[in-house]
Amino acid sequence: MESGDLRIFQAVAREGSITKAAQMLNYVQSNVTTRIQYLEAQLKIPLFRRSNRGMMLTPAGENLLEYADKILTLMDEAVKSTQYSDHPAGPLRIGSIESTAVIHLTPLLAEYRLRYPDVNLSLITGVTHTLLQKVLEYELDGAFVYGPIDYPDIDHVAAFEEELVLISEPGKGDMHELLSKPMLFFDVGCTHRAKAESFLRGTGLTTYQIMEFGTLAVILDGVSAGLGVSMLPRSSIAKAEEQGIIASHRLPEDYRDLQVWFVHRHDSIYSSALLKLVQLIETKQS
Repeated sequence: MESGDLRIFQAVAREGSITKAAQMLNYVQSNVTTRIQYLEAQLKIPLFRRSNRGMMLTPAGENLLEYADKILTLMDEAVKSTQYSDHPAGPLRIGSIESTAVIHLTPLLAEYRLRYPDVNLSLITGVTHTLLQKVLEYELDGAFVYGPIDYPDIDHVAAFEEELVLISEPGKGDMHELLSKPMLFFDVGCTHRAKAESFLRGTGLTTYQIMEFGTLAVILDGVSAGLGVSMLPRSSIAKAEEQGIIASHRLPEDYRDLQVWFVHRHDSIYSSALLKLVQLIETKQS
């Protein structure tokens, strides 16, 4: 079993399609098909179920994918460990919660890019829980998420501080009235959503309506239209408040503080690219 075959298998498993995997790997489709067939013949067991909906892993395929992820990650780390340089190059995959990406990351990443132009930087956004899982599963080198995070495999560096505020349509100021409205939140897994729900319970509200939305812009539009209220970092709603689209209201002190951490696996051998990013974040905090 060769590492190249494992990479092809991993790509097909992730993409769920021979065609998409071939495009991602920049391979000829027939080559991908041949290597998967060869791997199945070598192991003497089907790794995929084929259907018009794509390629689905069999139980044997799921087991192999778990090991393939570990093996290929270790191989990549072995390569990285030989490549330390004050002039890093190569890929750096990071994630971020949306509000931090919109408000804080542009100047940070612009400075990083200016210092290290040979790093191929990629960024995805998501909620804290999803991003953390991607870091734990080696799909991301690191991520900006809401802390605190207490995982034995995770190290962190403090990145930014935020204030959580209640937002409503303009002209509404009575807290009791506002809290009776539906709460507009991101999907489950958002850390400040958990803090917000703790605040609601602390006010004595045992039942409240939650409406889930996928993006910050949609939440702000919903609040502005009077659909409900929300609790978001002040920095992420400052522009909308200046425009008079929404109004903000301070929360009790115990519920205001939000910490944004940059997290990464502590058992990963740093690439130069990751180490330089961590160092840049630390200098911004000093």
